[in-house]
Amino acid sequence: MTIPDNINVILATDCGSTTTKAILIEKVDGEYRLKVRGEAPTTVEAPFEDVTRGVINAIEEVEELSGRQILKEGEIQTPVDGDKGVDIYISTSSAGGGLQMMVSGVVKSMTAESAERAALGAGAIVMDVIASNDGRLPHERIERIRHLRPDMILLSGGIDGGTVKHVVELAELIEAAKPRPRLGSGYNLPVIYAGNKEAREEIEDTLANVTDLQIVDNLRPTLEQERLGPAREKIHDLFMEHVMAQAPGYKKLMNMTDAPIMPTPGAVGNLMQTIAEDENIDVVGVDIGGATTDVFSVFEDTFNRTVSANLGMSYSVANVLAETGLENILRWVPFDIESSDLRNRIVNKMIRPTTIPQTLVELKLEQAIAREALRLAFEQHKSFATSLKGVQRARDISDTFDQSMAGETLVDLESLDLIVGSGGVLSHAPRREQAMLMMIDAFLPEGVTELAVDSIFMMPQLGVLSTIHREAATQVFEKDCLIRLGTSVAPFGSMKKPKEAMKIELTLPSGETLSKTLNYGELSMHPMTFRETATGEVTPLNGLDLGKGKNNPVKVELHGGEAGLVFDARGRRPFGLSDKGEMRINKLNQWYSAMNIYPEE
Repeated sequence: MTIPDNINVILATDCGSTTTKAILIEKVDGEYRLKVRGEAPTTVEAPFEDVTRGVINAIEEVEELSGRQILKEGEIQTPVDGDKGVDIYISTSSAGGGLQMMVSGVVKSMTAESAERAALGAGAIVMDVIASNDGRLPHERIERIRHLRPDMILLSGGIDGGTVKHVVELAELIEAAKPRPRLGSGYNLPVIYAGNKEAREEIEDTLANVTDLQIVDNLRPTLEQERLGPAREKIHDLFMEHVMAQAPGYKKLMNMTDAPIMPTPGAVGNLMQTIAEDENIDVVGVDIGGATTDVFSVFEDTFNRTVSANLGMSYSVANVLAETGLENILRWVPFDIESSDLRNRIVNKMIRPTTIPQTLVELKLEQAIAREALRLAFEQHKSFATSLKGVQRARDISDTFDQSMAGETLVDLESLDLIVGSGGVLSHAPRREQAMLMMIDAFLPEGVTELAVDSIFMMPQLGVLSTIHREAATQVFEKDCLIRLGTSVAPFGSMKKPKEAMKIELTLPSGETLSKTLNYGELSMHPMTFRETATGEVTPLNGLDLGKGKNNPVKVELHGGEAGLVFDARGRRPFGLSDKGEMRINKLNQWYSAMNIYPEE
């Protein structure tokens, strides 16, 4: 499809599992801005079984709100003709469960993990990881492949020129399983081989007749190299050719769009990488939903994404309780509550996932749970986003099975510049200060870090737009998508006894001076809007650090936002709250009051 040179009006949709969102972007006075947003229920399932019905319904709402005629006889009008039509139409999708994959590699902590990174980065949900050393018997792996019915399998293993035996054995397991795809029955399951090039001939002999085999460059050509691009590109291609083509109505949708449809998480990851590259910053993004929590990060130009498939705020809320434990949720609750009452409330939320908090008590409980869901998802992400494992160690494959030493995490909280939050509990929090403190409590950013939320979850549409019109995507992201919450200033380290922790000397936009000293364990907020900047010096005290060494002052330029500037002197090892209920509740209420989190009761 040909993309026009002069693009002034852009229509983009995101087909979610329950809701299809449409946005209209127009060029106004030389700048791209969001015009309107519409939504409608997704129609991929019975009784409609045609995703384009929901898309048309969402577009009709955009027409009504904007006054622009976009549809003519059920078709999208292109190009623009006065106040009619659009220049391009693009879309993302996670309807029908999104892209579901299995990955396989010889060594679980090496090639299998590289394969998982490739699949996650392409926007997939990884259903399982099969490895030669995963502790399962061959018949158990075969049964698992048959049972899960993924959309495709990514097979990797071995460095180029190494032994071929183990990766061929994995291919034989796939052959024995004779896997069938989740959607459609008249075609073979796509299998991407991205392993040792010396094994390609044997892999082809084993799998070419029972699967739709695609061969790409090895994603781990040497122990010191990870080359995920070719595998990710092939995943995108097969997602369009096979998975999307089998889903109800998607062939029609593919014919409607002016660019390939992307998996929703893959598009969000695209946007994160675009922003990190354009602004030369390190970024963490999180999307907390009802069933899953996605975490994205870009550190030193390296992109990672993880999916915590069991951590969410409605369908998976009981899993948050099971994984973190009742005590960890209770530590964030600023009032007395019986354990049985909290447990019952959590289970009721799982049973009735579409309910939203109706009282202040319910809101406080939901935000306490959200802190733990975000914290757990981020911990999982940090453990996965690591340097390569097995590097500069014994090369013989028989030795590498025991090489379980984890690589160091790439997530460097000291260098983190921006945290972007998305999902209902963050984007739709009644007060922006609530979203800011939830992310600070969950991620514990160190030093100086800006925080923001996605206003109406348009990052997927902007992510796919960034592949064809980078300028439009970044302008709308900055002007209309991103709501800047403010800046966190947090010395890290710990003290045994509360002492002075941070000295603040700032010149405010008004010309006034902000001068204060915080004790260890205190939290303070100073309101300041996004367009305003405070400059000066912050000095960590008594052995704390702000990134320049213990007790060394740091020159700062702090940007405000909807919440403002947050000075966090609570330390940065997961700070402990007293086990004594009254002391813990008093401390929480001090913090929440300092941030103006909740209305006075």
